[in-house]
Amino acid sequence: MINRRQLGIGVLSIAGLAGLRVLAPQETAAKAGKFEVTYTPAEWKERLTPAQYYILREEGTERPFTSPLNKEKRAGTFHCAGCNQPLFSSKTKFESGTGWPSFWAPIEGKVEQARDTSLGMVRQEVHCSRCGGHLGHVFNDGPKPTGLRYCINGVALTFEAA
Repeated sequence: MINRRQLGIGVLSIAGLAGLRVLAPQETAAKAGKFEVTYTPAEWKERLTPAQYYILREEGTERPFTSPLNKEKRAGTFHCAGCNQPLFSSKTKFESGTGWPSFWAPIEGKVEQARDTSLGMVRQEVHCSRCGGHLGHVFNDGPKPTGLRYCINGVALTFEAA
C-alpha cells in the first residue's frame, strides 16, 4: 500500500524529472507579506541563482535527491539562501528518505507557515520569516520529539559548519 508521503514524492519526482513546473504561480507568502528583507523581483534575480529564484521567490520544488545538503552531516546551521537568516540546526536534521533535507524543528521564530492548496492537496508551506522565501513544506509524519517533518528544498538553504 502506498502512503501519503510516497504518493507525494512520486508526484513531485515525476513532475521534476519531466521538467514541469511543480507549483503554479499564486499569491505567495513571499509576494504578499511584509518582511524585514525585501527586494524587487529584478533585485532578487540579481542576488540569487536561477534555481534559488525559482524555489525561494516562485515557490518551485527542486528535483529530489539532487541537493548536496542531503548528505551534510557536520554540526552547524542551515541558513536561508535569500537573506542568510539561520533557520535549522543540524541537531534537528534527520534522514527522511524523501530526497530533500528534512528537519524535525526549525530555530524558534525563524520560519512561518501558510496554507498551500496546489497539486490538489492541502499542505503547510514553510517560508523564511525574514524575507518570505519559500523553503518547502511541513508534514506531521516526522520523528519524535515533534512528530514533524520539515521537508526543505536544499537550494533554499546554505550551510555554515560550527
